[in-house]
Amino acid sequence: MDEHTSETASIDDLRVISLAKAPGEQAAWDRPRWVVYAWSIAELLFVTNPWQISSRLRVAVLRAFGADIEDGVIFRPRTRIRFPWKLHIGRDSWIGEGVWFHNQDHIYVGHDVVISQETFLTTGSHAHRLDMALITRPIHIEPGVWITSRCVILGGAHIGRSALVKPMTVVGTEVKPNTIVQGSPWAVVGRRFEAK
Repeated sequence: MDEHTSETASIDDLRVISLAKAPGEQAAWDRPRWVVYAWSIAELLFVTNPWQISSRLRVAVLRAFGADIEDGVIFRPRTRIRFPWKLHIGRDSWIGEGVWFHNQDHIYVGHDVVISQETFLTTGSHAHRLDMALITRPIHIEPGVWITSRCVILGGAHIGRSALVKPMTVVGTEVKPNTIVQGSPWAVVGRRFEAK
């Protein structure tokens, strides 16, 4: 048996998890099926809608489905929210166009936070070595943070006060306050504000 045949045989022997038997994601719903379906329709019409409809209308619809959103929050078009009842946003924050809150667990956003275009925040993962069951961890974003465009924020992330996350950065751990981070894996590349 040559080296290639041996390598192929060992790959063919690797375990494959049956997705047909994987536990479903409905455990994360926390609401009756009809509420989840009603939210899907409302999200499509009022939140994900690409038209420049009123940000106040988006916020009102999110609040009607249980989102905890303080005054002065601006939501741009094409935003997606998996479960509004697991979304908490402080006053005067800005949510950019195309931001996706895939929040199967809670996402906490402080006041005066900017989350820029096309950023993806996801609290869910899977037990990839066991049965692909859903695993969730919350996300915490402290006041004054700026998450720039096309970042990925993973469950378990805690982004400290007034930190800045540069474009295309992936964050899944703790970012210290007032730091500027960049890359995947991310690294500190500077301080946002210097001491007076």
